[in-house]
Amino acid sequence: MLFYVTYPLSRARPRALMGAGLGIGLVLAVSAWLGAAPAQQRARTIDTVPGMPPVVDPDNLYSETQAHKLSPAVAGALPRVYVPNRQSGDVTVIDPNTFTVVDRFPVGLHPQHVVPSWDFRTLWVTNNAEGRADGSVTPIDPTTGKPGKTIPADDPYNMYFTPDGRSAIVVAEALKRLDFRDPQTMALQSSLPVPGCAGINHGDFSIDGRFAIFTCEYQGSLVKIDLVNRKILGYLQLVKGGMPQDIRISPDGQTFFVADMKAGGVFLIDGERFTEVGFITTGVGAHGLYPSRDATKLYVANRGSSHVYGPPRGKGSVSVVDFVTHRIVATWPIPGGGSPDMGNVSADGKVLWLSGRYDDVVYAIDTTTGQVRTIPVGKEPHGLTVWPQPGRYSLGHTGNMR
Repeated sequence: MLFYVTYPLSRARPRALMGAGLGIGLVLAVSAWLGAAPAQQRARTIDTVPGMPPVVDPDNLYSETQAHKLSPAVAGALPRVYVPNRQSGDVTVIDPNTFTVVDRFPVGLHPQHVVPSWDFRTLWVTNNAEGRADGSVTPIDPTTGKPGKTIPADDPYNMYFTPDGRSAIVVAEALKRLDFRDPQTMALQSSLPVPGCAGINHGDFSIDGRFAIFTCEYQGSLVKIDLVNRKILGYLQLVKGGMPQDIRISPDGQTFFVADMKAGGVFLIDGERFTEVGFITTGVGAHGLYPSRDATKLYVANRGSSHVYGPPRGKGSVSVVDFVTHRIVATWPIPGGGSPDMGNVSADGKVLWLSGRYDDVVYAIDTTTGQVRTIPVGKEPHGLTVWPQPGRYSLGHTGNMR
């Protein structure tokens, strides 16, 4: 494409310049100069921590989680939805093709989340045994859908993985601690106390893997963690926050979206400056956050209650937020009321799977129409995962893929 520069010269002057070839030279020079900037932008790279897979598209860190980008590592995985039921102490297994329950097995006490490992080889059930000292994690083989031997672990409410895959980060919520463990054996490597973060439970990672931000549910705040030196960088009190829950980073790596149950919406946080820059009102009990498969939208699960424990058939809904404009482009209420909580999007992006926390069901929501299917499961389903998922590696939770 040619770009033309106009100067206030006489009519005769341009003809003379063109005749000398200078006009064409000027046009071509300007064209080359202007064309270089986009090329340089396309060529920019993210300086990641050692061992972390490279960021393929700096403008979309979810570029490798598109529907057609399934890793060879998941080739033998059964297509399943794994639902941890906190009160009944078991996992319900759903076939996503038939929307039917195909298995159910016991795990440890109070299972909270089913977490894909960094290398996709294991799905970890985090059993935090609230109020007790016998917490554990249970491995599931995704090729058979069957559980293995449960491993003792202190208060494993949630689990993440360092971007280089060298450590699992077990979120010991009640202990106000992050435990770095061997990602295969779960042997303890080190611990990081976070005394100013009561209710630490959900987190997400910077685009370069150098820091993570975790939510502090019972203090209405956030904590920023230096992952390289494994130390606290600071705390941020949310202006009108009450119970921050899930947190997800924007595709361009600039903004962290933080769901807050009591505020009824999503805070926008500048990750580098660690400052609050906006708020989006979504619905009652904003809780889980899930990018669409094309990374243009963010699904916000509004649990229908601003309290930890709510009634069944509340004002549950899903808000669909445009990642760029931060505007709500659709709202999908749960017919008859409900409590959509945690989950993930199907590999093809066509179905959003969410647990119905207070209703003992799972919702399968059509991401085109918002139509809802309901599947009965165990008592108090929580952080379900959909497997397999596209991507190169998992950062944990219910499938935070990159």
